[in-house]
Amino acid sequence: MTDLLYTDVEESLRSSVRSTLQRSLDDGLAAGLYDEPGTDVSAIWQALAGQLGLAGLLVPESLGGVGAGPREAAVVLEELGRSVAPVPFLTSAVIATTALLSAGDEEHLPALAGGERTAALVLPWTARRGAWSSVDGTVEPVAGAMGADLFLVPTTGEGGVPSLRAYERGDVDVEAITSLDMTRPLARVTVRGEGAEIAAGQAAEAAVDAALAAGAALLASEQLGLAQWCLETTVEYAKTRVQFARPIGSFQAIKHRLADLYLLLVNTQAAARYAAGTLADEDGDQHVAQSLAQVFCSDAAVRAAEEALQLHGGIGMTWEHPVHTRLKRAKSDQLAIGTPERHRADLAGLVDLPAS
Repeated sequence: MTDLLYTDVEESLRSSVRSTLQRSLDDGLAAGLYDEPGTDVSAIWQALAGQLGLAGLLVPESLGGVGAGPREAAVVLEELGRSVAPVPFLTSAVIATTALLSAGDEEHLPALAGGERTAALVLPWTARRGAWSSVDGTVEPVAGAMGADLFLVPTTGEGGVPSLRAYERGDVDVEAITSLDMTRPLARVTVRGEGAEIAAGQAAEAAVDAALAAGAALLASEQLGLAQWCLETTVEYAKTRVQFARPIGSFQAIKHRLADLYLLLVNTQAAARYAAGTLADEDGDQHVAQSLAQVFCSDAAVRAAEEALQLHGGIGMTWEHPVHTRLKRAKSDQLAIGTPERHRADLAGLVDLPAS
């Protein structure tokens, strides 16, 4: 059975990521990106990639990476979700890197592992395993494209054969589009030229599916971290906010809502950890776990953010309080790599539930 517990190594990694983010990430940065979307945030990624080697977490040591696995990546994403850090870990170090690993690429991975470059998989951010189409011209919305150096494009080659091709920055046009979550901006990408083929045929399709599967499995951990921040922050606020000469956390209605949210998060953690564990073990149940995690964790993160905003009262509605940045990330994540409704449909097929 897949082990859901955190190891000492994972907890040490969590501590390192959290302390690095506390040093390099300003509390007001996430909200500030809405007023100044062109703000340079590269120093945060450089700190995580350079000091901790997170850019190459999933890359083998032989290619300059750390040689870790999905469980460690899940812990990193929990911390990134808590802080809504504007870094390309999920889009580049997980999704694009997994596509390259599955395709057997050795040309581009060393630069990605070293944090010298970042990559993006050019598909709509709503695409999911087994439900995507080859790219022909312009694609939107694409996550992780704004600052990417390398673009991985699933397209169709000669004779209609599927092909996964790599394009340099100069071979694509990237245009920012309106994004709900400015810490993970979306873009419209137009592909020009031929690019360089990385994989063809079934290997290309398998690489894209592997990337989207890893993205779905580990996005759940980001959603978990975000929900945990919402609960912890709201509990602390309920202890200190006084109304009618009493902390609001002493009111039974508030206690019940926070208790219900805690129970929701316990189940969210189980779903996210199981998805990461089955992915790491290459378990036959991994696709079920991924769909289940996205069905549950997507809605749980939104619920946690909505509860946090409401229980903070008037201050929660203000621009100055960071809770709105978590709600925007939660809503954006709810649509990413397949909506909960799409994953429910996938899950029904995976467990042989008859159509209604």
